[in-house]
Amino acid sequence: MPGREDRVVAPVDARDVEPMVDADIIAELGDRSLPRQSISTHGPRWSRVVLKMSGEALAGEGGQTIHAEVIERIASEIAMARSDLGVELAVMIGGGNIWRGTSPAGRCLDRSTSDTMGMLATVINALALQDAIERHGQPTRVLSAIQMAEVAEPYIRRRAIRHLEKGRVVIFAAGMGNPYFTTDTPAALRAAEIEAEVLLKGTHSGVDGVYSADPKLDPKATRFDEITFMEVVRKSLRVMDLTAITFCRDNALPVLVFDLTRPGNITRALRGEELGTLIK
Repeated sequence: MPGREDRVVAPVDARDVEPMVDADIIAELGDRSLPRQSISTHGPRWSRVVLKMSGEALAGEGGQTIHAEVIERIASEIAMARSDLGVELAVMIGGGNIWRGTSPAGRCLDRSTSDTMGMLATVINALALQDAIERHGQPTRVLSAIQMAEVAEPYIRRRAIRHLEKGRVVIFAAGMGNPYFTTDTPAALRAAEIEAEVLLKGTHSGVDGVYSADPKLDPKATRFDEITFMEVVRKSLRVMDLTAITFCRDNALPVLVFDLTRPGNITRALRGEELGTLIK
């Protein structure tokens, strides 16, 4: 009989090994037949992230300032990301559903005043989102760049990190606290400050990534799966404001652009499924 060292073990082809699917997922799917690739059996791709979402994402299609069903769906996905995936999740929210400095009314005001009004609008959205998330049993804290102790905690970097480590969702409000910046730039700044691994840029216009041209105007526009920051700048692709793009490039902070309006996309993005466009 050959010794252990003489035995030949045939290599195993990974394609012959059936993936292990969690029993809870099978029970939830029931008799529905889904493609194998749509079932994710692995954990989150990133452990700490910042989700940048515009205020318009809360408005839905009905023209409401804050659409109840829309904010409920987003809050549910955020709470699930924390409870089921264990991701440390912070959110930077805009205020465009309430006030936009580029609107005709906004252009009639002093720029600093108009931008300050926009920052206060983000606080309203942050409080609404906090309330919706906490209805799902997920502790949430609003940290504002503008001091307003009665409604929100002041933004302190170490406090934000501590909240995340304690399992709380953190919502950043009032942008950077300074005029002349969109919420894209403070989203990138906060992500770098709290040492997030990625900035998730959720779009609200139905565009599911970065395209070579505006897909609503150019039917030949193609979507990039991955693209570099330099290509975004060189091709003048309108993904985020240029200040935010260059900041992310200089600080090696990847950005994932995806469609926030499609149900389940937040979880898909966090699981690392093929989704949107990764800028790095």
